[in-house]
Amino acid sequence: MHVVYPAVVAALLFSVGVYGVLARRNAILVLMSVELMLNAVNLNLVAFDVWLRDRLHGGQVLTLFVIVIAAAEVGVGLAIVLAVFRNRRTVDVDRLRDLGEPEPVGASPGEPEPVGGGPDGRAGDAA
Repeated sequence: MHVVYPAVVAALLFSVGVYGVLARRNAILVLMSVELMLNAVNLNLVAFDVWLRDRLHGGQVLTLFVIVIAAAEVGVGLAIVLAVFRNRRTVDVDRLRDLGEPEPVGASPGEPEPVGGGPDGRAGDAA
């Protein structure tokens, strides 16, 4: 088997993954596109390992490490997406540009927040 066939399939997979990362707005679809890119890399690693007839099978071992890292990335990524969805009620990547809390409805963007909890700026009960 020629090494060209898996390399072309891996290039197509990687291209679809890059398109998904750049064009999609949903965070879960972006994570799926990153997984496609990692799978393209895994396909290349295994194909070149078989083609070079490596005795230690370094490409296959490295593929196992990439799979473990990808599984951890999915777990952490989905946890972040769930936390963002609970706070913002959206997973649209374009709406999540700032990392701070969303501003209150009546506040103007340049106005600083009061430091204390009371009406006069001191901490304590407002009553």
